[in-house]
Amino acid sequence: MITENYLRVMGDIQQAALAAGREPDSVRLVVVTKGHDIQSVQEVIQAGAHWLGENYVEEALPKIAAHSHAAGVEWHMIGHVQSRKAQSVCQNFTMLHALDSLKLARRLDRFASEQGQLFPVLLECNVSGEESKYGWAAWDEARWETLLPELAEISASAHLKVRGLMTMAPYSEESEHSRPFFQRLRRLSSYLADCLPAASWSELSMGMSGDYQVAIQEGATILRIGTAIMGLRPCAVNF
Repeated sequence: MITENYLRVMGDIQQAALAAGREPDSVRLVVVTKGHDIQSVQEVIQAGAHWLGENYVEEALPKIAAHSHAAGVEWHMIGHVQSRKAQSVCQNFTMLHALDSLKLARRLDRFASEQGQLFPVLLECNVSGEESKYGWAAWDEARWETLLPELAEISASAHLKVRGLMTMAPYSEESEHSRPFFQRLRRLSSYLADCLPAASWSELSMGMSGDYQVAIQEGATILRIGTAIMGLRPCAVNF
């Protein structure tokens, strides 16, 4: 079932991209394996998945170790990261999608420096105003200027490479409800590209199982899809 789901979603992504006037390879997929066991991860890798996303360091490490020799596989941290786990994130993941504070950025920069690496990050922005969401407060476009000092410091970090932005739209059973939030993130990306041109703002990580086709229409370059491919999570996650 995972293989069939993966192939179906990949086909849907290609069709949605073409319908939006985009090249299919301009949209990349992170398969979210949170809550799924090693065997399920193995199946989705065999189906063709290359980018895998996890929300918790402790849950991810055994999966990363079990598939350490899988060619072309990258692990992306897509969940909130506590500052004390910054070193492990730098050591074990290819990219962090959820950089949500200056404090975390400074710690990541220090650990990336110690490891002699340039660590790619996306900045998580709360474009909806939901209190449950992490990230920079970006729902009020009139106040975007207040974000610039912190984002400028991060974009100038010697060992972090800012690649773009990430967000989560509020949950809704109607995918169309996500559109204004994806549009706002895209506008924020353009704003930052004008104000902080030294950094790259080309990546937009947005869109999940219920709204990824709308995200593609609004310019998503990275989708984070779990349930539509992996199914409901069978494993309890308590990290």
